[in-house]
Amino acid sequence: MIVVTGGARSGKSTHAERLLAKQCEQVLYIATAQATDDEMTARIERHKQARPAHWRTWEGYQNLGSVIRQHRQSQEGVILECVTTFMANVLLDLSGGASPDELDFSSLEVVIHHQIDDVIDACLMCPMPVYLVTNELGMGITPENRLARHFVDIAGRVNQKLAQAAKEVWLVVSGIGVKIK
Repeated sequence: MIVVTGGARSGKSTHAERLLAKQCEQVLYIATAQATDDEMTARIERHKQARPAHWRTWEGYQNLGSVIRQHRQSQEGVILECVTTFMANVLLDLSGGASPDELDFSSLEVVIHHQIDDVIDACLMCPMPVYLVTNELGMGITPENRLARHFVDIAGRVNQKLAQAAKEVWLVVSGIGVKIK
């Protein structure tokens, strides 16, 4: 399991794709983004066009550990892009549309950690490389609103858990990857 992290538009996805392409010809690309508006639809399409045509794509964000175990073919490496988007989608689902002021973020975080633990277990059992792309959100100022503060906190703890379990961790800044573990 290899974690690739960095800020928004840092080049982390491209870096992970390049690293995996050097190791595996066949890839299962797990894309967690949802096309919620025209802008996001265009972003998703740009990502699809940038990937090699022979890579397989699985789109969704639920039961990702099972996806890695059951949808990966024998010689495929895996890219899960992106853990942070997965967490945002799960939080949105679990919140049921409630106001951030009404949410029990501790309980929500427990659910996310259970799902992340399952992803980690699946990655560690996988005989081929698995790259997890995730945003580093903790390098800026503390957000002003409650929802953003809790999201940054949860993402930070999830990233720490992923980094502890990973064989390698890369930090990408301005398109340049630096191996930090």
